[in-house]
Amino acid sequence: MTTLYQRYLSSVAAMQAILIPLLLLLTRIWVAAIFWRSGYLKFSSWDSTLYLFELEYQVPLLPWELAAYLGTAAELILPVFLLLGLFTRLFALQLFLFNIIAVISYPALWPGGFYDHQLWGLMLLINLLWGAGPYSLDKLLSLKFAPNKKSG
Repeated sequence: MTTLYQRYLSSVAAMQAILIPLLLLLTRIWVAAIFWRSGYLKFSSWDSTLYLFELEYQVPLLPWELAAYLGTAAELILPVFLLLGLFTRLFALQLFLFNIIAVISYPALWPGGFYDHQLWGLMLLINLLWGAGPYSLDKLLSLKFAPNKKSG
């Protein structure tokens, strides 16, 4: 029985070694694409964006015009860092908070789009907790700047 369980554990470890890095990459690509497309749409139809921020969205604590500029900039800039896997945890946290603000600011979204925002939030939490994985600039930087270990 012990040998069977050890084989099971070895199989799980082998599967995780392949699938977890792919999951981390997939979640980064998926969420980055969603937010970047949203930012691009806001940028390409700026008059509509200003209208929505002035009359539809209820962004707390910020004037609507500033919220429009900051929101659009966030959706165009933050996903690039997430996609590259550069400072992933920092930018995943910022997008996670941005996602929460989007849900709070637009109550009309709740009946039809709340599930999507929950899914994106979960994907962002995955990268916030586990990082970008081996297919990222974070990994390359950690290899380059890792402290030298002295044998002793």
